[in-house]
Amino acid sequence: MRYGEVAHFSHPQHRLRLEHADTPFRCDGCREVGIGARFRCPFAGCDHDLHRQCALPLSPPPPPLRHPFYPRCAFVFLARAPGAPGTRYCNACGRDVAGFVYHCRACGFDLHPCCATLPHVLDAAAAGGGGGGARLYLHPKATAACHRCGHRGRSWTYRSSCKSYSLHVACVMDMLVESWNGVGRHKGVVGGGGGGGGGGNVYDGVTVAGSGGYRVPVIRGAAKSSHASRGGTSYWGRKGKVKRCCEIAGFAAQVVISAVLGDPTALIAGVIGSLIAR
Repeated sequence: MRYGEVAHFSHPQHRLRLEHADTPFRCDGCREVGIGARFRCPFAGCDHDLHRQCALPLSPPPPPLRHPFYPRCAFVFLARAPGAPGTRYCNACGRDVAGFVYHCRACGFDLHPCCATLPHVLDAAAAGGGGGGARLYLHPKATAACHRCGHRGRSWTYRSSCKSYSLHVACVMDMLVESWNGVGRHKGVVGGGGGGGGGGNVYDGVTVAGSGGYRVPVIRGAAKSSHASRGGTSYWGRKGKVKRCCEIAGFAAQVVISAVLGDPTALIAGVIGSLIAR
């Protein structure tokens, strides 16, 4: 086997190659959206993509995943969650589990592969050199209102070290679903790489240089803030905190979105930053 290639049970007819493209794709393993690095079938017409986090074997099985948020759990990698379709959801982002999953048989918890491997620390400054040097830390529960929805509950949350910015992982997924709801139904249009794309599908997006003319759907609402709608200073109590929150919001959204999509790198964060609808 060549370096950067993998033989995978989900696509036994061809080996998958590790590729990188700044266009979104729908993972054929977990069925969630991704961007950046992926394992992709190089043969025209196959259009099979996997997150790197999803390109794991079933035999021999990988060792159980241990997560600090669930110290008593041993998550095993499965091609399909137990139970009927539509009955399982990810305990990180709250979305349905529709494909590959990490499952704890003892507790019944489920995690999407990309959610299970979310970095516990993100550097907002890496997204284009901005963000005021703020770092974002992953928490199992929100202790402050989410910058986008204005609520505390829902899902895992990234919160800045200065405690002026929080963003639910669930809210990131909502933004992606709302903005990229065509990904998966017409994979060829935005799939990147190889062949081409179906016709008749119109996206509100931008054309990415070097992407073969693909129009990448814009991420709507990533830079919007619920805090301003609540009256700014009256909600926060201090004008300085509102300003600080807004200064890092765009950069923080970029790195969180890139992490949720499976490629938490500064390069991808910068690309995503150009796609955010403010």
